Amino acid sequence: MANTDWMFRLRGTLTKSQNTMLGVVGVSMFLGIWILLTAGEDPLVVKQILPSPFKVVSSYSELLSDNDLVVNTAKSIGLNLAGYILALLVTLPLGFAIGLVPVLRGLFQRYVEAIRFVPITPTVGLFVIWIGIGVSMKSTFMAFGIFIFLLPVVIQRIDEVRDVYLKTVYTLGATNWQTVRSVYIPSVMSRIWDDIRIMTAISWTYIVFIESYSSAGGLGDILLKGAKRRGRIDKVFALLVLIILIGVFQDKIFAYMDRKLFPHKYQTKGKYDHNSKDTEESAISVVIDYIWLAFTWVMLFLYLVVAMDEFFGVLGGYNILTYLFGGTAWVIHFIFLSIIGYKIYGLTNKNKSIHGGVPA
Repeated sequence: MANTDWMFRLRGTLTKSQNTMLGVVGVSMFLGIWILLTAGEDPLVVKQILPSPFKVVSSYSELLSDNDLVVNTAKSIGLNLAGYILALLVTLPLGFAIGLVPVLRGLFQRYVEAIRFVPITPTVGLFVIWIGIGVSMKSTFMAFGIFIFLLPVVIQRIDEVRDVYLKTVYTLGATNWQTVRSVYIPSVMSRIWDDIRIMTAISWTYIVFIESYSSAGGLGDILLKGAKRRGRIDKVFALLVLIILIGVFQDKIFAYMDRKLFPHKYQTKGKYDHNSKDTEESAISVVIDYIWLAFTWVMLFLYLVVAMDEFFGVLGGYNILTYLFGGTAWVIHFIFLSIIGYKIYGLTNKNKSIHGGVPA
């Protein structure tokens, strides 16, 4: 008789095959129950409450033709990214300054602790008064929602840096800046990355709310003003599924970047340790890495093409990025230029290490 203890062992671990098998079974059970509840002319749950999965899938064609789904999806993604970039540009330096400089901590620590309790949704009226109704207001509101969550977390992560690392660099005679650069930044950023991933899910709640505030497009606008008010529950479910898929894809990107930017987090668990005899990179991991690498270069090439068209009209001046992302097109430029800069930086360091290792 097969051993089934692994199924119910407290905090037990699953092999990849077990995890995959259970994942497939879980999805099949979910879809099967959904189909069972909505099947037939007289379903167990009326279609006004729960549409069938087939109706949800078929509604995407109508969303594409009648609701401009591609453009509205791009606008929501652009707003999400803009909020993140603006929040990180403010939160990280401010959090490091307050967390590391005693006089700043004494001045502002109480306000940082108190700001966590600010309810986000009522503040939208203030942003409308200050900035007006438009993309700038929405991206600023998004950034504020992320800011009040991340700022206390950055300071907390600074406090969690282990003293052994600080004593080591002090023993070696490191200056304050060298300590920040070699200890605080790597340690805090490797931890804060997980907090940013968590915030991805919360940020979509802000997006749906703020996009429903004005009829300027986006998934929130379609969801709350187009689909819900007209009683198209199938469209509501279709949009919710789309948002979930986008969120899962974003999380996978964050997870991949986490492995590449902070490999030491996985070395401590025995992963990515090429000298270890007990662990090896699986063939699946290698394939995934190559897929991501190819995807990155393809996206960089496509970006360069459409960016050249944006600025120089090489494709006839279609301005694809502006058409898709509207007022948040700047964040696409920022992200891809940052990736290009990172690639150039990596190649430069690689060349230096190669030439530096050759004896004169």
